Amino acid sequence: MSTPEEMAAASDKLAKCIIRWTGNATQFDSPVPGLRLSRWDTTTLPTSYTQKSSICVIAQGVKRIILGEETYTYDANSFLISSVDLPIVANIVEASPDKPYLGLIMELDLQEISQLIVDSGFSLKQSKQAQSGMDVGHLSLPMLNAFQRLIDLHDEPDNIKILAPVIKREIFYRLLSTEQGLRLHQIVTTGSHSNQISKAIDWLKRNYAKPLSVGKLASYSGMSKSAFYNHFRTMTSMTPLQFQKKLRLNEARRLMLTENLDALATTFKVGYESPSQFSREYSRLFGAPPSKDIKSLRESGFA
Repeated sequence: MSTPEEMAAASDKLAKCIIRWTGNATQFDSPVPGLRLSRWDTTTLPTSYTQKSSICVIAQGVKRIILGEETYTYDANSFLISSVDLPIVANIVEASPDKPYLGLIMELDLQEISQLIVDSGFSLKQSKQAQSGMDVGHLSLPMLNAFQRLIDLHDEPDNIKILAPVIKREIFYRLLSTEQGLRLHQIVTTGSHSNQISKAIDWLKRNYAKPLSVGKLASYSGMSKSAFYNHFRTMTSMTPLQFQKKLRLNEARRLMLTENLDALATTFKVGYESPSQFSREYSRLFGAPPSKDIKSLRESGFA
């Protein structure tokens, strides 16, 4: 077991590296595939977006995530794991210019994790029951050190292609060894309810603009309508319709912000038939009508 002093020293080292690579920016897209570093000098307002299947680690500060009716808060002693892509609301609750929020997010490779389970012979308790697609786990010193070595590869760009996959595999192995191992095992195990719901989520991501039939989606997932509905809520803390709505609105915001679509064109592109309904639901999620929200984001430098 590592001591609190050892953990604090490792977090401080990681924090200094994140400061170095982010500089004055809030985000740094690492040359290591699937890795992004973040720095925020102030707390932030709740922001809605889709969190990819990933692990998030904080070197300094505190962040809060809201998934449906569930709230997760984590800091430098813990990590957040998302086993599937999920529409969330997030905000940084501890940060200042003297002590900024410093964190990283690394996408999960579920195919690699599945292969690792086979190669390592992991013996995990078998269960078909779906679990929440998100949770907070205890961060260990070996896992923290592995992330440090991954970031250290920024100084050895020629070695990233060969060494980054090896370090990521170690991180996945250590994840499987934590209390979150069963969650990952279920998501990649064919026939488990988590795996069946993950297929439905993939379908919704690809077809969010289409009319939603819960019965057809349940059939696609290989489940009865009632079982599908219950397991979907367990995994996402939302109904399928609420999930689809958040996917639509997050994509609408992205289209208007990054592709300069106007609100009317966006309304129909993301699957709404009524501009007034779109504006009403957009305002409810983001706190302002589409045009006002996008203008505010651009003035804040988010564009």
